[in-house]
Amino acid sequence: MAVGLSPLTLFGPVRSAEPSAGIYLDAAVLGLGALFLLAVLGSVAVVIGFRLAPAPGGCPRPGGQTRVGRGPGRAGRRAAGVSGGRYAVRLEPGHGRTSVPVRSVITGAVLAIGVVMATLTFGASLNTLVSHPALYGWNFNYALYSTDGWGPFPPQVTQLLDHDRSVQAATGVYFLTVQIDRPQQTVPTILSPVRPAVGPRILRGHGLDSPGQIVLGPATLAQLHKRIGDTVVVYLGSVIRGTRLKIVGTAALPTIGDTLGVHASLGTGALFATTVVPASVFTREYGPENGPNAIFVRLRPGISPPAGRGSLQKIADEYDRLAHSPRLLAHAGPSQLQIQASVLSTQRPAEIVNYRTMGTLPAILSGGLAAGAVAALGLTLVTSVRRRRRDFALLKTLGFTRRQLAAAIAWQSTIIIAIGLIVGVPLGIAAGRWLWLLFAGELSAVPDPVVRLPRSRWRPWPR
Repeated sequence: MAVGLSPLTLFGPVRSAEPSAGIYLDAAVLGLGALFLLAVLGSVAVVIGFRLAPAPGGCPRPGGQTRVGRGPGRAGRRAAGVSGGRYAVRLEPGHGRTSVPVRSVITGAVLAIGVVMATLTFGASLNTLVSHPALYGWNFNYALYSTDGWGPFPPQVTQLLDHDRSVQAATGVYFLTVQIDRPQQTVPTILSPVRPAVGPRILRGHGLDSPGQIVLGPATLAQLHKRIGDTVVVYLGSVIRGTRLKIVGTAALPTIGDTLGVHASLGTGALFATTVVPASVFTREYGPENGPNAIFVRLRPGISPPAGRGSLQKIADEYDRLAHSPRLLAHAGPSQLQIQASVLSTQRPAEIVNYRTMGTLPAILSGGLAAGAVAALGLTLVTSVRRRRRDFALLKTLGFTRRQLAAAIAWQSTIIIAIGLIVGVPLGIAAGRWLWLLFAGELSAVPDPVVRLPRSRWRPWPR
């Protein structure tokens, strides 16, 4: 089946990277899979053989009846229907030629439904991550971005944002690339005010409460072999000469920065206060009209994205007019014409872009698993009916009609499916949620599963 379906894979945009679009047979995978199946099925066959072997000097005892099998009898039905229903839905496997692996069937149904629910839960959480930028660091609507991340926004732009009715909050940030500790690690950094109005989502610990603190991406924290509460030393030539900062938390950092160098992205990067860099450095770099390299903007509730973007674009146009004024051109020369502002929408990290290419693959996978589970259950029911055809023939001789026999078989399949749903659905959801939390932790994204624990006051991340 796998070889036959191989021309249908891969899915989505990644299919263009598949070198072979036809029938594909992987000898290593199929060979190892065949050996595994032979070993597992052979062991199962040996166990079943020992269990079904008759005891010396005796015969197997007839099986009793479970509480589930007595269920139809409580409905007050006539004697023939009650007897057939009890026999059909009992959960004992039987003996000899009429034995049916009922327990194995129920276990298989639970596992199949559990895998389907786990796949659906994981896929829904993945879709939620891709469709909610705040979960991967873009915890705002737009960013006013100056000249590929190295130009300044003068105070006039900040004043325009303060008077814009579509803006709820805004925070100006600078972009730097610093070295941390020795041996030094090169880390892209975002500089922001202490307790910023707009900042990244904190995963662990807390944000910037004082100038002597630093927030790291989880991947950067692991590369530095540090923990929350430790101290790091930051260097940047003659600008930052060994400043000690305390690690107070980790965050999902937005994918933004200076395009001429490395930039922060999800789990990589650092965030510390603007005051770590002396104000004279910014004045020397940008002149009297200095300011942040970008401004994170969050719109007011009820403001549509197109309306908010249009309002910010007017501010960007005003910034370009100010930057290209004759006075500044005379002071800075023709290079001042390179200064221009743009309005950035959500910038997705490479990991999110890659996962978006999966498209409907989780839904296709869960659908295939569900189809396989239904097919397996159908084959089991057919086998059960064939093995017990002598018993059904006896019931028919006692007066059962075709409709009553069909009802007896329906009772059996309904009980198996009901047990699979009752046990498999919560187990599958729990497994999918657990796997998603592990996956989101490795990705350094905000672990926001679609299915949350009921009546839980635990909040692993602050807003």
